[in-house]
Amino acid sequence: MPAAHDKGPLLGQQVTGSEQYAPSLLFPVPRANARASLPEQRFDGFGEDVWHAYELSWLSASGMPRAFVGTFCVPSASTHIIESKSFKLYLNSLNSHSFTSDEAARETITSDLSAVAGASVSLALSEPQDPSFQGEVLSGACLDHLEVEVPVVAEAGMLTAVPGDAKLYTHLMRSLCPVTSQPDWATVVVETRGTSPDQEGLLRYLLAYRNHQEFHEQCVERIYTDLWHTLQPEFLSVHALYTRRGGLDICPWRCSVDEPAPRYRTNRQ
Repeated sequence: MPAAHDKGPLLGQQVTGSEQYAPSLLFPVPRANARASLPEQRFDGFGEDVWHAYELSWLSASGMPRAFVGTFCVPSASTHIIESKSFKLYLNSLNSHSFTSDEAARETITSDLSAVAGASVSLALSEPQDPSFQGEVLSGACLDHLEVEVPVVAEAGMLTAVPGDAKLYTHLMRSLCPVTSQPDWATVVVETRGTSPDQEGLLRYLLAYRNHQEFHEQCVERIYTDLWHTLQPEFLSVHALYTRRGGLDICPWRCSVDEPAPRYRTNRQ
């Protein structure tokens, strides 16, 4: 079960960071709330939410600071997402905490996050200069050269199915935080087999999220669900690579096949 939290969401509030280890800062958001507004009031698919933490640090047993880039993976089957500001504050609370080993720190962190998410959360630790964090050049067709009318509201009716496979992406995705209304920017990659979306229609649909207020993970599930019901493809993957805020970026991935999420990032993350 998620950890109890009686302070309400920390988003939109002025909060003083803790100098002591404070797992109580973590705030769970039920996935069921947003899924109730999807067609058939559920999400039919698989996926993971991959987070990159670029400011992950604690103290060694001797008191020396340790620094890593952390790759967290939260399964979409978890009952809750972890609100990002509370996640950041929690990670900051580790900065002055001493662990007997890096593995002890990893085990403590994953235990805390798993309790809040309601499922097993993994964490891979990497050195700050690990070359695997270099931005990847995307394959597929970029939609950003197209000139389209930008709708006010995203509707599944904007999407049209055409025959064939496709891998399409745009760097122009913007959605809004549901609490602060601050913009969140992302690159969105859509891959389909069997049928694919008309390119102009897909771009219009994704650009219509510019004023849509929802958490990153919820936006991606809504996009996936609209594409799945409209196109009825043999295979569908939707990957959103959001830019970092407060030392964290979130990369929700939803797919029609139960497999691990892609582990790449873009230069601007």
